[in-house]
Amino acid sequence: MNNRKKTSGGQTVPSRGLFPSWRAVMKKILILSDSHGNLDNMIFAVRDTDPDLIIHLGDCWSDAVWLHRKVADIPMEHVPGNCDCTNEKEVRVIRVEDRDVMLCHGHTFNVKAGYLNLKYSAEERGVHAALFGHTHRVFYGTHNGVAYLNPGSIGSPPPNVPPSYGIMEIGSPDGRIRYDVKYIE
Repeated sequence: MNNRKKTSGGQTVPSRGLFPSWRAVMKKILILSDSHGNLDNMIFAVRDTDPDLIIHLGDCWSDAVWLHRKVADIPMEHVPGNCDCTNEKEVRVIRVEDRDVMLCHGHTFNVKAGYLNLKYSAEERGVHAALFGHTHRVFYGTHNGVAYLNPGSIGSPPPNVPPSYGIMEIGSPDGRIRYDVKYIE
């Protein structure tokens, strides 16, 4: 496998928040999910994107811990997946710039059967973006002003689908959340 990449086409979401940020200025976010031991692909994604923040959406927690040790100078947030044995919170909301972002693996919202439970939770929490994994399939879109992104699987994608990862930019000059998915081929 060579390491050419292609993009699926960036999307934007209008700004909704007016809250001050407690985090340092962070613009480019690398979003990983379902690495399942494929550490090389995670390192490739970090080198390819040069992110300000890394988010790992579970499966496998130990991969996220390993990656954070390798790139300790880049802040990281992560949540456990259904294959992870940890007592960490399965759903978290973090603030990036002036936007609230919900992180989850997706299994607690049964995303393999549909996105309605995830959508309800995101809207109830008043977040600007909801990031999830679990299905190993790329999904992105905007509904009621909330950006939804599943970056697919960086380590164990479905047959005939290359590994993938997400990129989200928050704090752009026009106040929008921008997102994209890249594939490793």
